[in-house]
Amino acid sequence: MSAIDFSDPSTIAALTDALTTAGLDGLEISRPGGNLRIVVSKESGAQVSLTGDAQPGFAAIPAATVKAPMAGQFYALHPSDSEGGECLPRTVADQDVIGFIRIGSVLLPIPAGRSGLLTKQLVEPDALVGFGDPLFEIEPIS
Repeated sequence: MSAIDFSDPSTIAALTDALTTAGLDGLEISRPGGNLRIVVSKESGAQVSLTGDAQPGFAAIPAATVKAPMAGQFYALHPSDSEGGECLPRTVADQDVIGFIRIGSVLLPIPAGRSGLLTKQLVEPDALVGFGDPLFEIEPIS
């Protein structure tokens, strides 16, 4: 039996889904040289923390930040979507719309810009954001 790679985004997504389904708030796995911590919250989704050196199974994953293309009011979902938020983490393609910026009556979609695992939403819904403010983190899928 091979060791589980806790730095693999699909493994992290599966663990997060299992925690959410089971109604648990979090999980922490510690090994020599590294820790994986997942905290699930209804308000802010899942927070994933991966620490450790470059040992196999706990390699650090550089996350890319999606920034606001202009100033305005941030929406994680289309304002007409009455179903609530999507769970994080989730896989996205580079052209997937992951949020919106509203300026008056104009609604600007925010594309992911890269394929990967959308792990964090860094801004609260309905918050005012400025040009270049970080909105999301996307980790590459290996």
